[in-house]
Amino acid sequence: MDDQEGTSPTSGERRVTGDLFSPACPTRELLDRIGDRWTSMLVKVLADAYPGECGFAELRRAAPGISHKMLSQTLRSLTADGLVTRRVEPAVPPRTWYSLTELGRTLDGPLAAVRAWAEANMPAVREARRRTGT
Repeated sequence: MDDQEGTSPTSGERRVTGDLFSPACPTRELLDRIGDRWTSMLVKVLADAYPGECGFAELRRAAPGISHKMLSQTLRSLTADGLVTRRVEPAVPPRTWYSLTELGRTLDGPLAAVRAWAEANMPAVREARRRTGT
């Protein structure tokens, strides 16, 4: 693929765009984010709430096992990527609300397909793990 200017953490660094196998491809970073289990869960919860919002505590209850720190980091990353919006309600204590953006809503379908695939194929994966002793 052709080298193209892309976003880069280092000024002047060139990134390869559209080559998933290149460590410099910015797509890899995004795929890491959307392939994360917490992202998949949070997008599902927020999609189910759409067009409404979810509070931080509600999201934490909806994703059992997620730590406060991991939820904060994941929401911060999703917000930075333009997939989630954050609204702070000026109260004591402040309340924070999250919702999917239009871009975030376009991610729900592909993630739903991956979740459906996982559910349909988990018995075969479980059997393969049993056979290999893992």
